[in-house]
Amino acid sequence: MTQAQVDYDRIAPTYNQRFAAGRRQGTAVALVSLARQLGAQRTLEVGCGTARWLSDLAAIVPELFGLDLSAGMLRQAQLRNVSLHLVRGDAAKLPFPDATFDLVYCVNAIHHFDRPRAFISQARRLIIPGGALAVVGTDPHGRRDSWYVYDYFRGTYETDLERFPSGNRLVDWMTAEEFVDIQSWQVERIIDHKQGREVLSDPFLRKNACSQLALLTDKAYRAGLQRIQKALKRAEQRGEVLCFRSDIRVGALVGRRE
Repeated sequence: MTQAQVDYDRIAPTYNQRFAAGRRQGTAVALVSLARQLGAQRTLEVGCGTARWLSDLAAIVPELFGLDLSAGMLRQAQLRNVSLHLVRGDAAKLPFPDATFDLVYCVNAIHHFDRPRAFISQARRLIIPGGALAVVGTDPHGRRDSWYVYDYFRGTYETDLERFPSGNRLVDWMTAEEFVDIQSWQVERIIDHKQGREVLSDPFLRKNACSQLALLTDKAYRAGLQRIQKALKRAEQRGEVLCFRSDIRVGALVGRRE
């Protein structure tokens, strides 16, 4: 069954606002470190969006390729002041020759792919011997994280369980494609609690700021905001300050091709 998709063409012009607060530096550090370890000369990011992560590799990787299904996101990527080879395409049908890249990776994108298992197979085909595949992102199946969005916007957590392949499933897929030396580690932990009405100014509470909210109907989104407003009012009546918790782990899963 094809899952619901976020209209990234529509939200592309404001997408980069999510990075304004300097979040996700650990992800950039991990990707740069991996590219250096591999001595990467040619790298592909699948689901590259606005090329936020590719731009961090520009100083150390001679040839950078990005693929995304959204033409709007690729137009934003073209505005980066770095040299990029950008292609519009499907993660399950990567339009590149065999054994082209030292490193293929995606960042918080695999849950958007219609056929994530096919992406793993395609990535294996494209990677040269000694190269690597890296999947970076969150795993709601681990039940270790807390995020107030899940608490107040009904169905978002359940939808994520359907969209996100678990870490164990990704390992199984990579093993089946004969990746070796598969390793996982936490690249960063995002802790950003909001106190009381401070939550209403959280950039990630806007409708199109994250896919969890973008996938909601306008009615469901408004209902979630109303739950937050009611919870705030009840807490204030008790003389309390309500804490809206965000404590999210971001992991990297890396496998190498022999």
